[in-house]
Amino acid sequence: MKKGLIFLANDVEDGEALFTRALLIRAGFEIDTATLNLDKRIVTAYGLKVEVDYLLSENNFKKYDFLIVPGGSYVSKQIDKNEELIKLIQDFEGKKKMIGAICAGPQFLAKAGVLKNKSYTAFSDVSKYDNTANYVPKLKAVTDDKVITARGAGVIYEFVYEIIKYYQDETAAKTLLEKIKHI
Repeated sequence: MKKGLIFLANDVEDGEALFTRALLIRAGFEIDTATLNLDKRIVTAYGLKVEVDYLLSENNFKKYDFLIVPGGSYVSKQIDKNEELIKLIQDFEGKKKMIGAICAGPQFLAKAGVLKNKSYTAFSDVSKYDNTANYVPKLKAVTDDKVITARGAGVIYEFVYEIIKYYQDETAAKTLLEKIKHI
């Protein structure tokens, strides 16, 4: 069973974080959450209080196969001062582990150098952080090597589909969507 880590912060987009987590668990993945907050409590963009599994400072994260970075208004607040998340992303990339990001989350990937010469989609262009990345705004989700990106909260199913397909296969991804009557 593959094990993933989802980064959470105050003002994370609820669906991108929590629904992604729920769908991956339904598909058989083990998922933990981590934050940079001073304690394990966060408040999502729509006011849900969530207790995460770990602080980034208390886990070495070697046991995880992949990392997910959801979007939300926290991205614009933290992108230029959140070096710990940038280092975590670079660590996953250096170990050749899959990294997924949705909506504004790919901005962190661009700043970390992960999107260099890769195709991606997102809520908005990330050229401020990496002008070598190929922004494909019309696609809902894009997989380029070990990087999976998605446009926003409206395409969570497609994002999770790509992750399941990456680790299992297309049949497993379709099976999950059929079970929840998405297709």
